[in-house]
Amino acid sequence: MKVDDFDYKLPEELIAQTPLVKRDDSRLMVLNKETGEVEHKHFYDILDYLKEGDTLVLNDTKVLPARLIGVKEETGAVIEILLLKNIEKDIWECLVKPARRVKVGTIVSFGEGKLKAKCIDTFDKGMIHVELIYDGILMEILEELGTMPLPPYIHEKLEDQSRYQTVYAKEVGSAAAPTAGLHFTKELLQKIKDKGVNIVYITLHVGLGTFRPVQVENIEEHEMHSEYYQMSREVADVLNETKKNGGRIIAVGTTSTRTLETIRRDHNQFVECSGWTDIFIYPGFEFKAIDCLITNFHLPKSTLVMLVSALAGREHILNAYKIAVEEKYRFFSFGDAMFIQ
Repeated sequence: MKVDDFDYKLPEELIAQTPLVKRDDSRLMVLNKETGEVEHKHFYDILDYLKEGDTLVLNDTKVLPARLIGVKEETGAVIEILLLKNIEKDIWECLVKPARRVKVGTIVSFGEGKLKAKCIDTFDKGMIHVELIYDGILMEILEELGTMPLPPYIHEKLEDQSRYQTVYAKEVGSAAAPTAGLHFTKELLQKIKDKGVNIVYITLHVGLGTFRPVQVENIEEHEMHSEYYQMSREVADVLNETKKNGGRIIAVGTTSTRTLETIRRDHNQFVECSGWTDIFIYPGFEFKAIDCLITNFHLPKSTLVMLVSALAGREHILNAYKIAVEEKYRFFSFGDAMFIQ
């Protein structure tokens, strides 16, 4: 299977640059994964497609305001650092630019010295390890000095930083938002609950590898990045009970999907666990965990398009995306949603 098999043409003006005023006003394409049939709705209509006894699985990860602009202490050169992953204590894996200006021993200062990052190791493609130096509570300092690490295709400034967080975001650690969840409001979640649908939360901290282009021609040769996940015993019990009773498990987003499928693959059931997953889901994959998926519209040739193609079929997905372009749906992180049932 070739990467080009998952390409489609997208006019640039359809890439959503800002979120809608009301989260659940976004459009919703409903795709039947068996027939390929498409319906056009709004996201608040998702209520009509959920049934009593279903379980909705949400990723409660919270995005770090991890984009920091500082200056190199020795020269005053402007340096941008993006915190990706906490390795241990105050040691972080980061992306830096311009990478050529940062060597082992370089110190970058933020907020007039309120936070400093000392480079302790360098790698390819702008990846470095830094030791963070500060007084106080790191998360409070990041809230003050950092901004949301928006994807590179978003060029507009985000006026309200909370719009790149889900309304249920709780566990800090993501380098990007689980964007399928951005459409939910607290009111909509309450209506879903009132209908007899279980709502459970798992955690997967989204890494920037999600956005990295596939750089091999044959997708089978692609190596996925690793992301940290965890599931509680209470959630595992609800999911096992849902399966037993014939209810549907509906994943909100590809991150929830990857977590659920990893756990079922490794344990044949849902269990309390945590760890790192590098699961790569593409056509031919046998789904053992999820029945339906709420997701956004993804980048051409991305691993995320491959994942939804595995669930609904490549032809059905590419046809649905073609219709979405014709109907001028909004694409990517701040764009519209799709419900694959």
